[in-house]
Amino acid sequence: MPSKICVVTGASSGIGKEIARGLALMGSTVVLACRDAARAEAAREELATTTRNPNVWPMALDLARIASIDAFVDELRRRFGRLDLLVNNAAAIWRKRKLTESGVEATFAVNHLGPFALTLGLLELLEASAPSRIVMVSSKLHVGGRLDLDDLRYDKRRYSGFAAYNASKLANVIFTRTLARRLGRGEVRVNAVHPGEAATASARDYGRLMRLLMRLLYRSPKLAAATPLYVATSPDAEADVTGRFFRDSRLAPHSPLADDVALQDRLWSVSEELTRAARAAARDASDGDRRVA
Repeated sequence: MPSKICVVTGASSGIGKEIARGLALMGSTVVLACRDAARAEAAREELATTTRNPNVWPMALDLARIASIDAFVDELRRRFGRLDLLVNNAAAIWRKRKLTESGVEATFAVNHLGPFALTLGLLELLEASAPSRIVMVSSKLHVGGRLDLDDLRYDKRRYSGFAAYNASKLANVIFTRTLARRLGRGEVRVNAVHPGEAATASARDYGRLMRLLMRLLYRSPKLAAATPLYVATSPDAEADVTGRFFRDSRLAPHSPLADDVALQDRLWSVSEELTRAARAAARDASDGDRRVA
């Protein structure tokens, strides 16, 4: 791992920070892709000190904004010119329905659509650096998820934060299966993982009591990082292991819905359409700002 360039999203705290710590301890160059610059810098200082690895770098990334994703891709390409590992770890859950600036339901945007756009944006670097890996941090809760691609904004259905979260985690596994199928048996391997229930900042919208219960009942972020790190670095996860789902560092069953090729292709198509629409909206907003200036 010492020669590897690795990106971990949501790495300022929780599971993402522990994944970054594990990679830094192995000697990798680790990019902390985070929305909050101050928290990312604090994480960088801690990780660089405790791991004695100076090659830990914070970079701004807001998965709810396509302009931020595109800027991150351009900056990573300029600064490093290669990428060996992408860990799509960042996730969020909200009690009440929330829409992004481009009008997408926020849970779906942050947990699926952002990682979708980021992964495709970085795919050229990953292919040029192969053998390389993509790890999608999903959840065992994806098995209970249901995707209504005709009502992703919950305009027609009653909104449930947990249902939206489970659906987004199902989208992670479907995307993993789809991307693996489209890449074939090449040297870019993509797998999804269940890290285990852990007390993380993703549930901050559910209040202090919920976070306290999570800390009491769930495993630590350090333990939860073990499976993503295994899939990211272990020789056992090489060869033809792609498009699979891991739990407790072992292959595990995934939802049968993720094997529905028609659903795979439709989710991909919808994700492309939403990404294009978000880029167009971002360009229009930027043009409007320039005209005002």
